Amino acid sequence: MVNKEFIKSFKDDYPNINIVTVTKYVDYEGVLAFRDSGMLHIGENRVDSFLDKYEKVDNVVWHFIGSLQTKKVKKIVDKIDYLHSLDRLSLAQEINKRAKEPLKCFIQVKTSKEESKHGINIDDVDSFITELGKLERIEIVGFMTMAPETNDTNELINCFKQMELLKDKYPFNELSMGMSNDYKVAIEYGATFVRLGRILYERG
Repeated sequence: MVNKEFIKSFKDDYPNINIVTVTKYVDYEGVLAFRDSGMLHIGENRVDSFLDKYEKVDNVVWHFIGSLQTKKVKKIVDKIDYLHSLDRLSLAQEINKRAKEPLKCFIQVKTSKEESKHGINIDDVDSFITELGKLERIEIVGFMTMAPETNDTNELINCFKQMELLKDKYPFNELSMGMSNDYKVAIEYGATFVRLGRILYERG
């Protein structure tokens, strides 16, 4: 199941880039297979699926990469290591209220015109960071975006370039961007975490 050949090639080519393995299509045994192959950063986008796997898998770094409803914060806030989808103040306030320790968060920024993509607008980043600075259990580590599903390289570059400029402007080191179809472009523009799914699975 695990595409070990691709993983080795990726690590050889990009030794400083973190792969978040997107495991929404596998059960906990699939997560264990990735963990045992050295893929320790695991990304889930649904709370129920995460909780099921969390109870059965240890010794991994848990990333929640999907949109998080405020009412479900209490279920996962002290179980995940990273949240990639901080996109509104109400969510941040609920995390701050419920968390026992500071949570590493990526601010999700909307760089695509696609209606399905979440995130705050670029123009609101500054004020959002100011408000987050008042919350002691929110630890901003960087920015996250989801590019459109397209083969138009220029459109991808436009999205990722906006993120690169944000990284240059603010004192946060990480950029979570790039998926199976566009990770190479994302890395060119400063991605430090890429969220890969289908490309990590053996074909067959």
